[in-house]
Amino acid sequence: MLQDLSDITLNTAQTEVMAEWTRAQMVEAPTAFDAARAIARQLGAQPEAGVTRFAFWTPELLDARVPEGDIFLELLDPMEPVALTRARQRVRFRRIYVPMTRVEDVCVAAIDGVRAGSREQLGHFYAMAWRDRDGGWHRILDPMASSLPFGPMAPAEVYDLHEMQANRADRPYWEGLAGPQPHKFGPVPNILQIHVPTATAGGTLASLAREFDRLSERLRRDLPLEPADELFLGYDAVQLLPVEPTTVYEMGPEFWTESNQGPEEVTVDLLHPDTTNWGYDVVIAGMAAVNPALLETGRPDELVDLAASLHNFSTGPIRLILDVVFGHSDNQGLRALNPHFFAGPNMYGQNLDYRNPRVRAILLEMQRRKVDFGADGVRVDGAQDFTFWDPSIEKLCHDDEYLQLMSDVEQHVAGTLYRPWFIFEDGRPWPQEDWELASDYRAVVEAQRDDDVFQWGPLTFAHNTPFLYGFWLSKFWRIKEMLGVGSHWISGTANHDTLRRGTQVNPKLNINTRLGETQMEILEKAYDNPAVSMLTYVAFPGVPMDFLNATARANWGFIRNQDDRYGVKVVAEEAISLKWQVDEYAYSRPTFFRRLKEMGYATREELARFLEFLPALVEVTDYDLDEIARLLNAVEPPLAGPETFSPRVLKAIARAWMDDMHDYCNVSQALSQLDAGHVGFMRALRDFRHRHPWLRDNYAPVDHFDYVQPIRGRTIFTALRNRPEALGGGQAFCITHMEGGETEEFDPLTLRVPGLEGMGWELALRTPNIGQDYTGGPVTLRDSMGLVFTRGL
Repeated sequence: MLQDLSDITLNTAQTEVMAEWTRAQMVEAPTAFDAARAIARQLGAQPEAGVTRFAFWTPELLDARVPEGDIFLELLDPMEPVALTRARQRVRFRRIYVPMTRVEDVCVAAIDGVRAGSREQLGHFYAMAWRDRDGGWHRILDPMASSLPFGPMAPAEVYDLHEMQANRADRPYWEGLAGPQPHKFGPVPNILQIHVPTATAGGTLASLAREFDRLSERLRRDLPLEPADELFLGYDAVQLLPVEPTTVYEMGPEFWTESNQGPEEVTVDLLHPDTTNWGYDVVIAGMAAVNPALLETGRPDELVDLAASLHNFSTGPIRLILDVVFGHSDNQGLRALNPHFFAGPNMYGQNLDYRNPRVRAILLEMQRRKVDFGADGVRVDGAQDFTFWDPSIEKLCHDDEYLQLMSDVEQHVAGTLYRPWFIFEDGRPWPQEDWELASDYRAVVEAQRDDDVFQWGPLTFAHNTPFLYGFWLSKFWRIKEMLGVGSHWISGTANHDTLRRGTQVNPKLNINTRLGETQMEILEKAYDNPAVSMLTYVAFPGVPMDFLNATARANWGFIRNQDDRYGVKVVAEEAISLKWQVDEYAYSRPTFFRRLKEMGYATREELARFLEFLPALVEVTDYDLDEIARLLNAVEPPLAGPETFSPRVLKAIARAWMDDMHDYCNVSQALSQLDAGHVGFMRALRDFRHRHPWLRDNYAPVDHFDYVQPIRGRTIFTALRNRPEALGGGQAFCITHMEGGETEEFDPLTLRVPGLEGMGWELALRTPNIGQDYTGGPVTLRDSMGLVFTRGL
């Protein structure tokens, strides 16, 4: 039944209260930033007790000198059911304009009768609207939206966050953390990094939550586990790649397209958002909401449900870490935000104006609202990108004060106040050319007040290629650094950046062929290596992190299908990954690369030939699509694929590549190939770290780490860790063969390692490639083998 629009009325008294409060903040707050932070808490649409309060920051209206009488809140009410799970639909909306009150650069209105969305019902859609002197209408979208069923470029949905919080299934978890002071989360023993769209066959937050619910139930009932189960188990935290709304298709289709417009009714063509992205191409608008492409039901409650599935896990709570991206905006952000948000272009798109008090406050408020979905930790992407120009010294400076403000934000979930654990990715002086040598990866840790702030360490940050001969000894100086200061680093070599970079390495370089017989095997084992993981989980301090696509030996790449302008260039850069991740058999499978096959690339060989030409032509033509198409059409013998190349066709090929690779990277495609012994060993490593949290600490003077000398064509690391006497004493000794030829037979416990002498050592862990019959004594080690012995633990 349609709602009577006469129920929607301006609450004049409450609107005036909002306006007076806003004026008071602007006048009485100690600083402009204090006023901005208070006002930011009121921005967006906030339904409560039958009244919905709307507030927008609109400096562009002052720029355009728009009179207050031409400023309205636009409400849209569907005249027929909207199915958020339907791919395409056409819906008529009734429209009502309600006048707003302007207080300087803030517009407010309190409105009765607005329907708020929930898990069970759709709320009213809304935006601001203003009328120019010629009678034309313009729309301002809400960057503080709580629900964006049709993406950040469409009107938002009024959503009842109070009801969502009241009904969350993990309330007991949060209530158990309540105390007289805000609870402070600290580090965990280990982390699993997950890209939601490729983590399950469903590719949604709901399907990921069901996966953890299923595993929790199997463990509770002590049912048998398969390798596909163990892949997700043994972790103390799950870190999601960003779940914020990302860019939309540059050239369409739009997810919300209006026609038959009238003052009281509008027809809208609605498309279910289906973009595929690795998560980092954000527009900043809508950061407090959830990317609708990740929602099976279209309801943001799915993120709360995942948090509850993790917190209620049958073997103990698993923490949720959200990856937030506030260091830049894609250029599409210019469509969704007013120009005062931006400080000029950069390599990603746009710098944000962190020195503007309003922008500074709004970004922090977006972060607060997002983490209130129920995250225990926050990972900040690209912290080195939070910069500002200081004219007094004519220098670009890092905004460490803002990073401190990020980690100071207090969250409020289920009645509990808390502060999350914070992890920063910061490689300053990146992008300076010598950044890999110059970065100490400690800038944020040393600048922050709290001693439990972490950073990504040097083996985690970016260009790690452990399948190149000499990698481990070339990084030995970094490893030695890690031993002394790595307790506050995230460790491990596999993540969304490093695995992608690995697929871009020239196969003609000095590849460690002992890792596998094919390039696919080499890449998979390099980033899911038993010896490397043994080193990470036993020898190194800090907090280990694994990437699900790497541990599943699934594929991975730069996934973004919205890019029309640079899509062909991106595919040219990614083309080399075909050599690393796709063999003839994989390409021939009917479920893979359907779109490219339909475009005429029936075999991998045909696609590979096209991808040999494309990168070279992108470079020599300086990315001139017309010239690239002309040269491709002149190739003899003709290339497979479309009959004639043109810029439009090249863009279609690029889109097909991105969509096909997205499907190819889904972890579900790799589960049947998992090796039970290997997966079980990796879980045993995680359990070992969980039982021995003291391994997170930096090395003490009595600890030891080195490589066996003489090298003789091998890199073999030895590590001896001593548990502090205050914790009961005991030792762990680890030896790992990282690369090179096999050793002669020897007894690892007879090596000249200070502190190794004496009896009482027991074998605790062995890599599966050693064999279950080995329990100690002489052994021959080959590439990727490792052993852990313990004494007194």
